[in-house]
Amino acid sequence: MGKRINSAVWLEKYGRWQINVQKDGQRKTFSCSTPGRAGQRECQAKADAWLDEGIEIKARRVEDVVAAYLEDCKARTSLSNYKGEEYRCRVWVLPQIGKLKLDNLGEQQLQKVITTAYAAGKSEKTLKNIRATLMALCKFARRSRWTTFRPEEISIPASAPRYEKKIVQPDDLATIFSSSKTTWRGKVIDDPFINAYRLQIATGLRPGELLGLMRSDRQGNVVHLSRAINVFGEITQGKNQNANRTFILTPTALSIWEAQEAASNSIYLFPGLKEDHYRHAWRRYCEHNKIPYVPPYNIRHTFVSMVQSLPEGWVKILVGHSKSMDTFGTYAHATVGLDEQIAAGVQAIFSDVLKGCL
Repeated sequence: MGKRINSAVWLEKYGRWQINVQKDGQRKTFSCSTPGRAGQRECQAKADAWLDEGIEIKARRVEDVVAAYLEDCKARTSLSNYKGEEYRCRVWVLPQIGKLKLDNLGEQQLQKVITTAYAAGKSEKTLKNIRATLMALCKFARRSRWTTFRPEEISIPASAPRYEKKIVQPDDLATIFSSSKTTWRGKVIDDPFINAYRLQIATGLRPGELLGLMRSDRQGNVVHLSRAINVFGEITQGKNQNANRTFILTPTALSIWEAQEAASNSIYLFPGLKEDHYRHAWRRYCEHNKIPYVPPYNIRHTFVSMVQSLPEGWVKILVGHSKSMDTFGTYAHATVGLDEQIAAGVQAIFSDVLKGCL
């Protein structure tokens, strides 16, 4: 173990702090472009980490970290997660800081990535996703013992645009529950996916959860949700740990489920339906029935908007924003009274909105 006896010095010509240290006959130079004493401390921390913790300087540049990080993501996470990380690294991270030496990486450089995306008009949500990717890259580099850099604050501009989610309005909901017609290749037909639209509206399921439903998921009027099918056709356990949940179908939702079961003998409730097919079919249906189109995921927002008068805790249980229970049996018995109460509350709302359609 080595010990540092010198301090980092500011090199005005190069605009950076620099320090030279030596351990076991090996000499290393560390630098940091962050101005002020914060930069000096950051530079010295890199040297101390190498002396005391044995940092392995294998990744010379940020692009090296990105390559290794994406390889790790691809190996241990879902394809959809990997695709998102790869896109953000390729479009936002690499063009701005990819060639930067890892020793020179600081919060100022990370902030530049966010600022560039903000200047391009990206939304607050997109900027937060980019920030999450930057933080994950730094964490990966620390775990790989390539750096000790730990960013403390990467801010999102307060004026970053926030786009309100568009939802299906009550009058249009009535149309969906009264009209099953759509247009296919110039002909008016019965939409084969009408029950999918209606069930998603009645339950607030994510599109992937809807497409992953199996007949066996329902016992009576109780549904145990344990899978989803993502945009790449992969079967997953859902978006997060709260996605696995149990809920009671309202009479409206139960009648839709049973109608769909009668239309197919597959183990899946909506066999062969993929997310892109669902999106295109939903768009055609909206166009035929003169309903302003919203993405299928926004149907979930429609449901939440409809039931917002219910207690927040109930809504979280319904849409999977609460902690999931251990087992199906525990949930069904321990909270059966609450389940019935929630279902009755949802049904009352739908009965009012869909008068004459049910």
